[in-house]
Amino acid sequence: MSILEVKELTKRYTKSGPAVLGNVSITLEAGKIVGLLGPNGSGKTTLIKIICGLLTCSEGQVLVEGKAPGRETKKIVAYLPDTSYLSDWMRVDQVLEFFTDFYADFDKARALKMLSLLQIDPKSRLKSLSKGTKEKVQLILVMSRDAKLYVLDEPIGGVDPAARDYILKTIITNYSPDATVLIATHLIADIESVLDEVIFVNQGVVVLQDTVDHIREERGQSVDEMFREVFAAC
Repeated sequence: MSILEVKELTKRYTKSGPAVLGNVSITLEAGKIVGLLGPNGSGKTTLIKIICGLLTCSEGQVLVEGKAPGRETKKIVAYLPDTSYLSDWMRVDQVLEFFTDFYADFDKARALKMLSLLQIDPKSRLKSLSKGTKEKVQLILVMSRDAKLYVLDEPIGGVDPAARDYILKTIITNYSPDATVLIATHLIADIESVLDEVIFVNQGVVVLQDTVDHIREERGQSVDEMFREVFAAC
């Protein structure tokens, strides 16, 4: 079953302005971890915000489990933005309570277990945490929801290699088999090992959508090698 369908999507920020996204069409099936890969400024975040209902498209259609982005889809989409969205004055346990009240599918026990494994004190104030630890907390919050679609925007962009390993492990062990994870990043080599499929996007256009197995077996390349080849030609 398709979790996400994007059909001929175009996005302009002004009526007569250039297209930030141009005629984008993609389909994501359940049970997959999919990389949305492209250089900075390629349109990844704009596409993600439209999927999550934070922006509207100029043309085309987006369907999440057959519904247009809105109140109903926000119940089944868990979104991790590429910037911090939590107030520094809050304690970690206060954020857990906020998510418990706000999201019916939030599993507080799962979140507490992951915090314990990382030795993060729930009584800590966010302003006292390092940037990497804050990002781990935000990821834990998102992955503690029983969502159908997890949308993660640059989840490993600002953390050290050890933290990246933990983040990737958290992603692959905390989503159900009938859910889909969409990860936007430009750090291909770091994330390739967890991906089932990839979507390459450049200057607002999808230039490739393929499975990782097909790229490796039929093309004889790693995803990182294929990415470099495709974008060298763009």
